[in-house]
Amino acid sequence: MINKKINIAHFLILILLAISVLSFAVPKTKVLIPKNAKSSILINISGKSLKYYPTSVDEAAILIVRGPGKLKVITRAQLNSKSKKQRDYVVYYRINGGKKIKVDFNDIKPDDKSYFENASLGFPSKGQNINVELSRGENTVEVWCGSANPKICIRNLFTTIKEKKIDWYKLSPMYPNEPVSLVTNEDVLSYFRYSSSKSLKFKITGPTIVRVLNRVEFDYKMKGKINCRIEVKEDKKVKNTYMLCADRSDVTRYKKDGKKIPGKAKEIVINVPSGTHTYTLLPLDNCTVLARILFPKKDITLEE
Repeated sequence: MINKKINIAHFLILILLAISVLSFAVPKTKVLIPKNAKSSILINISGKSLKYYPTSVDEAAILIVRGPGKLKVITRAQLNSKSKKQRDYVVYYRINGGKKIKVDFNDIKPDDKSYFENASLGFPSKGQNINVELSRGENTVEVWCGSANPKICIRNLFTTIKEKKIDWYKLSPMYPNEPVSLVTNEDVLSYFRYSSSKSLKFKITGPTIVRVLNRVEFDYKMKGKINCRIEVKEDKKVKNTYMLCADRSDVTRYKKDGKKIPGKAKEIVINVPSGTHTYTLLPLDNCTVLARILFPKKDITLEE
């Protein structure tokens, strides 16, 4: 009887271990809804109803996601008929305010296994994918269709990639930005305040990467989220522009100032090429931001 209980216990332990291993091994995939989505389109695919989102020539569909990971943008055209006649369409995308990238889709055909739940929209084409790998930190991806006809709708899937463990070292800005002490779980950390009237500048030697942890500041009168665009210049040339969608932190507070609330940390990652470079961070909106600058400890020798 005792042996039987031991065997059952061993069996249960093995099941729990297997579940634990599988939960770590399988990457997590989530659906991204465009931040500015005003409507959705239901497409029934092999009996399953899925939400897609319309795109525009003039206004980009904006996706905001924290990397690292792989983004799959599934595109489908709205066809007027099930004719097998070849159709083409173009989609553009841009990552963190960089250069627009054009993607051509050719030989577009209707999908016999899917249909629009609103039949007036026509017939969906077979899905064509854009696959993009996004780096660590906050990423803004904008997606446009190339023309008004055919209309294009998208579904966005993001799969996380496991991050490598890195030991980080603090870097101070070049000029005396106002230091601010924040308390998180009894740990006191130093940040530096910057704004549209006083940028944040730092100098660093590459090749390396830099993490800038940004916390948008709230006062008690502010409600909801704050959208704050951050422009990053490398040696006076715009390198990237990031959209930070900030909300209040539940666990972090100011050490001395009780009139404000710090936002949750939003991470920007800058890839620094070889040589010494000066970086400037500037909010493009009316917001003040607290920043903490970090780079890998292994790259300290580059600064000596």
